[in-house]
Amino acid sequence: MADVQKLVLKTILSLPTPILRALSGGGVVYRGGRTLDPRFQFFAHAARGLPSMTALSPEEARAGSAKGLLAVSGPPEVGVRNESLTIDGPGGQIPIRAYRPAEQDSSAPLIVFAHFGGGVIGDLETCHAFCGILARIARTAVLSVDYRLAPDHRFPAGLDDVLAAYRWGRDNAARFGAAPGQAAIGGDSMGGNFAAVLAQEMQRAGEAQPAFQLLIYPAVDVASESPSMATYADSYPLSRPIMEWFMGHYMGPEADPADPRLSPDKTQDLTGLAPAIVVTAGFDPLVDQGEAYAKRLIAAGVPTVYRCYDSLAHGFTAFTGAVPAADAACREIAALVRAEIEK
Repeated sequence: MADVQKLVLKTILSLPTPILRALSGGGVVYRGGRTLDPRFQFFAHAARGLPSMTALSPEEARAGSAKGLLAVSGPPEVGVRNESLTIDGPGGQIPIRAYRPAEQDSSAPLIVFAHFGGGVIGDLETCHAFCGILARIARTAVLSVDYRLAPDHRFPAGLDDVLAAYRWGRDNAARFGAAPGQAAIGGDSMGGNFAAVLAQEMQRAGEAQPAFQLLIYPAVDVASESPSMATYADSYPLSRPIMEWFMGHYMGPEADPADPRLSPDKTQDLTGLAPAIVVTAGFDPLVDQGEAYAKRLIAAGVPTVYRCYDSLAHGFTAFTGAVPAADAACREIAALVRAEIEK
């Protein structure tokens, strides 16, 4: 049944843009000087008939998200093999998945990657397609982390798992054909939050910086307002109410939103952090804070590449099988990573 549904969806999404927009409420979605991709417009329109994530339990949200992602994710990347294993973590075993391309650069660092999901939903399947793309184009091994989720494991449990997985990956990089003792950190959305925090935590701990940090539509400030929070408050798939639902489960009543481990943009001094690739999506409540963090990194002397994909929405790394522009963006991001490795 899932294959049939995916075929039907693919057929609809291949319709000419005017027809697709007509099926999506008509007209062009133009906001903040940006035009939404017609396929994301279709998904946003279709989602109006579904229960909001805010009305679901975390368990229901995880199941619904996993089912939805199956319909929009791309196929496994050709020329990339993967293996699943577990490592010791601060709260027990951490499932991880290692991706290795057929053509691998043994001088490149291992990339440890954390998926999106607000710290509440998501697993190794969430970023499966993207990790394959990243491994093949960047020509290096990628280690995806299935960190603990809230509300069963609130902040900082997920972050602690990613920190543990990063250190393990760095120390075991050669096992996966990467440069011995060399690792980079990456993630999208909450995973991007973890990646930004990790670079800062390495500095605070006196440890070597990651080879680079890849921050894809990162949540870097959960304590402050920005214009895009209002402009895209009702956006798909991440709206302001959903963000608040995530944070309510993730932080708990005792957490301080201004804690730099929750809001890395609150760290006053960013000098000396790892080179950064910062990516944002145009139709995303987080676009302003991602851009602002990139500008702060640049001002602090951190080598930084910034890209905004104006027509795309938050979470686009999961839509490689349904939105051609999302697939193209993911491949460009992987090429930016390769360029960083070659510096």
